[in-house]
Formats: sequence, C-alpha cells, structure tokens
Amino acid sequence: MTKVLANIKGDKVIWAVAALLALFSFLPVYSASSNLAYLYGDGDTFSFLVKHFAHLVLGFLIMYGVHKIPYNYFKGLSIIMIPVVLILLLVTMAQNTTIEGANASRWIRLPFVGVTFQTSTLAAVVLMAYVARYLSKIKDKSITFKETLLPLWLPVFLVLMLILPANFSTAAIMFSMVIMLVFLGGYPLKYISVILGSGFIILVFFILFAKAFPGMFPNRVDTWVSRIENFTNDTGTQEAYQIERAKIAIARGGVIGTGPGKSVQRNFLPQSSSDFIYAIIIEEWGFVGGIFLMLLYLLLLFRLVIAAHKSPDMFGKLLVIGVGLPIVFQALINMAVAVELFPVTGQTLPLISSGGTSIWMTCLAIGIVLSVSSRREELIEEELHKEKEENPLEVLREVYE
Repeated sequence: MTKVLANIKGDKVIWAVAALLALFSFLPVYSASSNLAYLYGDGDTFSFLVKHFAHLVLGFLIMYGVHKIPYNYFKGLSIIMIPVVLILLLVTMAQNTTIEGANASRWIRLPFVGVTFQTSTLAAVVLMAYVARYLSKIKDKSITFKETLLPLWLPVFLVLMLILPANFSTAAIMFSMVIMLVFLGGYPLKYISVILGSGFIILVFFILFAKAFPGMFPNRVDTWVSRIENFTNDTGTQEAYQIERAKIAIARGGVIGTGPGKSVQRNFLPQSSSDFIYAIIIEEWGFVGGIFLMLLYLLLLFRLVIAAHKSPDMFGKLLVIGVGLPIVFQALINMAVAVELFPVTGQTLPLISSGGTSIWMTCLAIGIVLSVSSRREELIEEELHKEKEENPLEVLREVYE
C-alpha cells in the first residue's frame, strides 16, 4: 500500500474527492438499483453492486495509468484520436437505434467483450484536449478567422453534428464548454460571436430538416420540444412523471433523510440509479447529504482552478479547464434537473451514477488533470534537487544524517 501511495502523483485533494465520490456511490447505487433488479433481473441487487464495483475499479485503473503519462503527450494523441472518434460516432449513428420511436444511437457494442460504450463521452474528452492544443499553439499570435476554420472549427462542428441527432444535451454541453475554453484561451470575441451565430443557424436548419424528413431522425426534435414543454407545463408524459417522482423523493428526504436504503421512490423512478440518483440521495440522506455532495463537486472545481493556475504552460492550463470543468458542469446540471431547475437532459452524476462509460471517461478526464498537476510537482522536485547539487554543504548534511 505504501508503494502504491508513493507512486500516486498529482493533486492529492483531487484524488481524495474522486475516492470519496466513488466510495459514497455504492450506497445510493445499491439502494436505487432495486427497481432494475425486479424489472430486468431476478430481484437480486447484489449483482448491480458488483457491476458498479467493477466499473469503478477499471475507472480508477484508467485514472492511475493516464496520470502517469506526461501531459504534453496529449497534444499528439488528441490529433490522432479526432479521426478515430469521428469514425466511432459515424458507426454509432449508422446503427439508427430507436427507443420508443425516437433516435437513440448513442452506444456501440464492443466486439469480443460485449460491453456497450457511449462514444460521445470519449469524443468530448478528445475534443476538449484538441481545442486546448490548438489554442496553446496560436497563443500570442495574430490570427484571422479564416485561418482557424479548418484546423479548429471543422473538427468541432463535425463532432457536434454527429452527436446532435441522438443526444442534444451532450452536444449543447460540449458546444458550451468549447466556447468557454476558446474564450479563456484568448480567442477573439468577434470571432466567438460569429461561431455562436453559426451554431444557432445550424441548429435551426437541423430542426427544419428533421421536421421535413422525420424518417431521417425519428421523433428526435419532438422529444426536445416535449421536454421543454414538460418543464414549463406539468403534462402527463414520461419526463413529467420522472420529475414528479423526483420531487416527491426530495420532499420525503427533509433535512436528514429517511436513512440509507430506505427510499420509496426508487421503486417508481425509472432512472433512479443513473439520471435521477440525486433525488434518491436526498430522499435517503436529506438536505445535509445533498449539500455535502454538492460541496464535494465544488471542492473539485476549486482544485481544478488551482491545478490550472499552477500549470507550467498554457496547454496545461487549458487542458485542465477543458477536460475538468465539464465534470463539475455535468454534476450541477444533473442536480438541477432533479430539483426541476432544468428540463430533463439524460446527464448522469459523475462517479456516482451507475454506468460504465460515464465512470470511465470521468476517470480518464481526472487522470489527465492529475497528469498536469503531477508535472508541477516534478518541476518543484527537480528545482530542489538542483539547489542541493549547487550547495555542497546540503549534500554533506544529508550524508551525515
């Protein structure tokens, strides 16, 4: 154990927050998976707990392995991976999967292992690393909008257009994060306004095209509209039902909750172990548990800002913000949906909700952040070692000690 801890580098608080979130997740996942066990299994919830444990173990192995990679390597890897994720997204879209008549081509089944994988989550991490690389490359350079169209915005819009038909919320979050990143990276505001306008126009054309040719993207736009309508008017649809049950769960939780494993609404919420797990957490742990969980994510945000600030170069700063901030943003969106501040989005609670792809990609992103922060530690150690070599008295003192 000592050797393992000695090999762990990077921001220790980020490690601790990730570990706390993962450990805490076992309780709500085990409790909330009861309805899935009875609907799709033999009533045994232990198998869901084992599956969640396996997902977390693999996720933390990914985190550990990635944090050992020098973060500068992600510059080249992002360029290599952009064509890969485009191909994966094309394959995913080509499946033309539908759920209840709506386009839901979000997952592919990996050959040999038979595990489903949501390609958009990998694309999000790769795209943010790619944008961070490009922005660091043009830092302090005078650029024109035309020069950035092919190397920067073409990959961004290709990725987003391949995700948009089946997953509007993910595409919208990715677009927002890219805009935030280019703003922080010093990209001219006048060019950002052009991109925002172009994005809006593309979205309008997509909606019109989907309405004109409904067979191309079955009921996808209707799903978006219904979710917004459900948010503004409590109609008797599936989304309204989920929100209603989530509000009941939150109301039952009160200040200190009903206690671990004592949720009632877990038996009625269809997505109780994933999209609406925060409502189950509040029901069982109350207002105190909900606030504690939110504070953990805010602590993660605080450490991300510190890691970015201490990064040795511009690429490291943008990389930390690009891959790290979406984790906190997604968590806040998930919580906001549960308390009916946002329409239903289908976003999971990072490191808490069940689901392999979400856990693995979150751990991948955290591993990249830790890779950046560990480089800072290495530079400090190198500086201290250099000072000792330049001071012979310090060397003699260590020898006698």
